[in-house]
Amino acid sequence: QVQLVESGGGLVQAGGSLKLSCAASGMRFSTYDMGWFRQAPGKERVFVAGISTDGGSTSYSDSVKGRFTISRDNAKNTVYLQMESLKPEDTAVYHCAPTIPSSNWQPFGYWGQGTQVIVSS
Repeated sequence: QVQLVESGGGLVQAGGSLKLSCAASGMRFSTYDMGWFRQAPGKERVFVAGISTDGGSTSYSDSVKGRFTISRDNAKNTVYLQMESLKPEDTAVYHCAPTIPSSNWQPFGYWGQGTQVIVSS
């Protein structure tokens, strides 16, 4: 079955950087668009960034555009999220997920445990 294992989260001061990783298995990774999503305490999970199957197309939410970069390595079945200039409002649990093509990055519904990011002010 599909397994997604996120890592790389932690506690960082505002203005700092983190790089998240998500290793996928049980799926033909290179044939799926992938997205990063986050869920802050008491809020719904929301889209953060997405990347096409070959990495040639990316998309970002307005709140992270210019600060976060999504990338992927299909040989390693891994998608990354480089986060720069972090703000306290970036605090959340971050998840990766395969997304439905041409759906504005709607997830299929497969989720890992996520990785916690805490940004202190």
